[in-house]
Amino acid sequence: MHYSSILPDVIKVADEASEKVLHIYQSDFKVSYKADDSPITAADTAAHDIITHGLRNISRDIPILSEEGKDIPWEERKHWRRFWLVDPIDGTKDFTQRTGEFTVNIAMIEDGEPVMGVVIAPALKEAYWGVVGEGAHRRDRTGRVHSIRVAEPKAVKRVVASKNHLNEDTRAFIDALGEHELVQAGSSLKFCRIAEGHADIYPRLGPTCEWDTGAAQAVLVAAGGKVETLDGTPLKYGKPDVLNPYFIAAGSWYRHRP
Repeated sequence: MHYSSILPDVIKVADEASEKVLHIYQSDFKVSYKADDSPITAADTAAHDIITHGLRNISRDIPILSEEGKDIPWEERKHWRRFWLVDPIDGTKDFTQRTGEFTVNIAMIEDGEPVMGVVIAPALKEAYWGVVGEGAHRRDRTGRVHSIRVAEPKAVKRVVASKNHLNEDTRAFIDALGEHELVQAGSSLKFCRIAEGHADIYPRLGPTCEWDTGAAQAVLVAAGGKVETLDGTPLKYGKPDVLNPYFIAAGSWYRHRP
C-alpha cells in the first residue's frame, strides 16, 4: 500500500475530529472517569466516532484499534498484519487542565511497526504527519507546511519530559546524560518536538499504551529519529498486551548503553 496516497484523506479525518474537539474544549465540558481512574470527556468519544467513521470510508478492510473503542481480544488481533491505531485525545489531563497540549492521533501499523502517523494539536493549531521512508512535515498555525527533520546532536542535550510523569527513574536517566536542558511538553507532542528539531531525547520510564505513541513514533521515525526499548530494540506494536515497555525516543544519534 502506498501510504502517501491516502495520507491527505487521513489528515482530513484528523482535522475534522480536531475541529469537534476544539469546539468542546472551548465549552463548559464535564469530566468523567474510567475504571482505571483516567479522565474522559465528550471530546474523546466524539473524536473516536469521527475518526472511526472516516477511516472506514478510507479503507473498509483494515481493522481499527482505538483507546475509546471496544476491547478487541488478542485472539482476533493476532491475525492483524495491518491496522489503524487511534488515540482520539492523548493528554486528556492537559485537555481538562486547559494547557492546550493535547493531541489527536492516527497511526497505521504494519508488521508491528508504525509506518504512517498524523498528530494534531487542536488548541495550538499545529499538525504533524509522516510516512516512514518518505519524510515528515509540520503545518504551523498559519497553515503553512514545512518539511521537518531531527536535529544534529549538540553538547547540551535538550531533554523533553512530561510535566505529569517526571518520576525518579526518569530523573536518574536525565541526570546520567550530563549537561542538559529540560524542555516541557505534554502528550505525544514530546515526540514531535524531537521530530522538528526542538528537542533531542525523550525518556519514558513509566507506563504508556500503544495508542499513546504509535502516530507520533511514525512522525519521529519519518523525520530521521528512533524509538527504542531499554534493551535497544525498536518499540513494537500489535502485542498481546497493549501496554508499552519503557522506551527512549531520540534523534538518530542516540545509542542505547546497557
